[in-house]
Order: sequence, then C-alpha cells, then structure tokens
Amino acid sequence: MEKILDIIEALAHEKNISEEHAIEAFKDALINTAKKLTSYTSNFEVLIDRDTKTYSVHKVITVVADGDEQLFTEVGREPHIEKVESDSFMALLEAKEFDESLEIGDQLKEEFILEEHGRTASANLYRELEYHIQRRIEQDLFEKYREKVGTVMLGTVNRVDADDNTYVEIGELKGVMSLRNRIKGEKYKRGDSIRALLRYVSVDPQYGLFLELTRTSPKFLEALMASEVPEIADGVVQIEGAARIPGERAKIALRSEQMNVDPIGAAVGVKGVRINAVSEELNSENIDCIEFSPIPEVFITRALSPAITQSIKVDAAEKKAVINITGDQKAKAIGKSGINIRLASMLTGYTIELNEVEGIAERQIDSSEAEVAKTKDTSALEDLFK
Repeated sequence: MEKILDIIEALAHEKNISEEHAIEAFKDALINTAKKLTSYTSNFEVLIDRDTKTYSVHKVITVVADGDEQLFTEVGREPHIEKVESDSFMALLEAKEFDESLEIGDQLKEEFILEEHGRTASANLYRELEYHIQRRIEQDLFEKYREKVGTVMLGTVNRVDADDNTYVEIGELKGVMSLRNRIKGEKYKRGDSIRALLRYVSVDPQYGLFLELTRTSPKFLEALMASEVPEIADGVVQIEGAARIPGERAKIALRSEQMNVDPIGAAVGVKGVRINAVSEELNSENIDCIEFSPIPEVFITRALSPAITQSIKVDAAEKKAVINITGDQKAKAIGKSGINIRLASMLTGYTIELNEVEGIAERQIDSSEAEVAKTKDTSALEDLFK
C-alpha cells in the first residue's frame, strides 16, 4: 500500500472531486476498516503526510477518572442491552501503572498497522473507500446544485411515467417534475428540451440524489423575465413580486429607482418582444406588468387593472381592502372565473372586497383627442379680430 495516496489523488481527478474530499474519504475508510478488524468501540486517528505521501493509523485511548461512565459502553439492542468495558478509555489508576506522569485527559496512542491484517484488511479498505468516495461525490454534487436553487435549468426529457412525472436529465443528475409542477396542457415526450426552475435538491430512497423542478412557480416567471430583460438582470429594474395562475394569467410588479427608466416599457420591450418571449415559454400565459407603489391604495388599484376603481379603503393591520367600483367595471375587476381579483390579492397580499356603487366610470380622454380638441377650438382668438 505504499502508493495508496497516489491512487487517491488519481481517483479524485477521475471522479471530479477535490483532493481534500478524497483524502477525507480515505481517512474515514481507514478508520472504519480498523474498527471492523478490532472493535467498533475503539477510537482511531489517521495522520497523513502529503509531502512524503505516507499515512499512519493510531488507536487512541483517553485517560479518565476512576469510575467514569465512559469506561463502559452499551452494546446490543433492546431488550438485550448490556454494558461492556470500553477500549477507548482507561481509568486513571490503571493508566498510572504504565506511566506515573499520566493525568486525566491524556491520551495513549498505539500504532495500528493495516498491512499486518493481510487480504482481509485490503478487501475491507477497498469497500470502505468506494463507499466514502461515492458519498463525497454526492456531497459535492449536492453543494454544487444547492447553490443553483432558484435558477432556470435546461435539460432533456428522459421519460414520462404513468403518473405523468417528467424525468429530465440535467448534467450529472436526474431532475423530476411532478404533474402539479407542470403547466396545464403541456405534454412532453422523450428527447424534448425543457426549461424549468430548480426548486430544491433532495435525497430520496427511491431516486437517490435528484433535482425537484417546477414550471408553475412565480419564481420561474421572475427568472425568465430576468433572462429576457437586461434591465432586470442588471438591477436597474427590480421585481417586487409576482402572482400566477399557471398557463392562464400572471401579474408581475416592477419598480425602478432611476427616474429616466420606465420599468413597464423595459419589461414589455419594443412591440412587446420581451414579454411575448416569456409568454411563449409559459404556454401563452397572459402577463400583466404593473408598476409597484409602496402606497397600498395605489398598488392595489393598479393590481386590479384594467378595471377603473372609484375609491378604496385599506386596513393595513387586517390586510384588507374595500373598493368602491361601478357596475360596468365590476366584471373587469373580477375577471373570468375570478382570475383578476385573485391575482391582485395574491400579488398585493391583501384580501380585496368589492362594493358596487351607482354610476359609470369615466373613460380617460386620450391625449391625441385632447390635442385635436384644442386645435379646433378658436373661440379664445375671436376678440383679436373684432
């Protein structure tokens, strides 16, 4: 086993893990192998010299007070648990028989030479090393993808099972998108490319290490907007919140601290090219862009667009808003199947109650019409020609 550390370094490069993690796996494998060859109650430490590429294993015995509970350990399972003498601790009185200078807390170390245990030791070490290297690979992958939670992942559909769970190949791992995380009406087949939001990384007894994917989360809409709108990606325009009924309609609140930047215009793009690209990705989901306001009354009124409200009363403590609205605008405020008011409530965080009042909402005069009216009205100039 003289070249074992060279093998460990080569294994680290082959498995694409850091040398430090490979060395840690080797240490764990040595300790577990030594325990298998002696006793599971034994305590071992491993010292590795990276310069000389040598290692040593020592059995460690700690000196404790006479009668200390650590001198005995419980073995077996209920109801057959019994206490046996631990070989990881030694009473002070017994220790002083070896060396009078020993005190409580001191450690006695005895070198454990693995090679003396022959092929059994080699076989055990190989199995332990294989196991711990695999655990380090999974740990590195877990950390790598955990940092990507909340970002859009691109993968290839591998299969769709009988429960309509979609399995997606993403890099070294498998992604799983359940039916509830898929936009209604979407169908996938093997070989399709798919974009989805990485919801979380998990370890499951059935799937092992896998990625939970979703296309229905409001965060997916936000991530797509950031990829399509440079102003959002650069932080010039901020997303304050989003609400979705997946595949049908969504509302997204935007703001900008820069006075010369129109957050709605930036998000929509020239002739709607940016917002249309996001809508296509979301199975033609209709997306309303709303300018955020820190004033609840203003924000809620904007969120109910395209309905025109008459007045609003907000209870910030109860998170409730009562809105007076005319009969001709009520249907717009509610929307088809109540979708508009639901999204407005989800976006603002307020429970919205509509109170119908008499009258008809006044249509705002278009600026071009106002200009025409001004040019035709010459009554103000009549006095000049008398």
